[in-house]
Amino acid sequence: MRETGQMGERRFGRVNWMGLYTLSEREVRRFMSVWTQTLLAPLITAALFLTVFTLAIGPARGPVMGVPFVEFLAPGILMMNVIQNAFANTSSSIVIAKVQGNIVDTLMPPLSPAELVTGYAAGGIARGLVVAVAIYVGLALTLGIGVAHPVWALAFVLVGSAFLSLLGIAAAIIANKFDQIAAITNFVVLPLSFLSGTFYSIETLPGWMQTVSYWNPIFYLIDGVRFGMIGQSDGAPGFGMLVLVGVTASMAVLCWYWFRIGYRLKP
Repeated sequence: MRETGQMGERRFGRVNWMGLYTLSEREVRRFMSVWTQTLLAPLITAALFLTVFTLAIGPARGPVMGVPFVEFLAPGILMMNVIQNAFANTSSSIVIAKVQGNIVDTLMPPLSPAELVTGYAAGGIARGLVVAVAIYVGLALTLGIGVAHPVWALAFVLVGSAFLSLLGIAAAIIANKFDQIAAITNFVVLPLSFLSGTFYSIETLPGWMQTVSYWNPIFYLIDGVRFGMIGQSDGAPGFGMLVLVGVTASMAVLCWYWFRIGYRLKP
């Protein structure tokens, strides 16, 4: 996987910028080529969620955290779509390559494990960010929702996309079939998303369920984006960011190690 010179360094230097850019561009082009599935579909899903909840319980539900229920709900819907799309981008890319037997085409070029992880994650981050922008524009045009703290909102979207992209890489390394990655999505990612305060404030939960929620890293993503958009949250955004940076860094190290040893990647 590496080309070395007289001093034991790759002739590309410490970082193969061309290779890293090429892999990242491939991952971005991959989801942009099917934009109706990767970008339009999340926008429609978000609109359906908001419409159903608004029609079903919106009029009967009072303000939550001092804002109308639909405004409370919107950030959670936005982040839930970002999470699912960032995860799907990296997991589907690697699983498809493993099933088709062409994963070797990515492993053979002179890219280090760190560059491979970064390249794959870049595609997931880009997809998460584009989905977030598309849904926010829709919310702003239809509901007039603004952004109370733009820097916080952007920071949580970026770190959330990175975390779920890396989680998607790890899941794809473990899985060898499409049904295995579907099981991880349905039994891990979706439950964590739905039970993270997307549709409710965790202050309404019993004490033990609040404790469980605090152990769910996706709760801090939902809560952080909600703070960024409406200025209200269940927890402190600074603490949430520290937790997310920690779990994201841990996931990056795990993915790097698995690429380094070729765990469940080499034939």
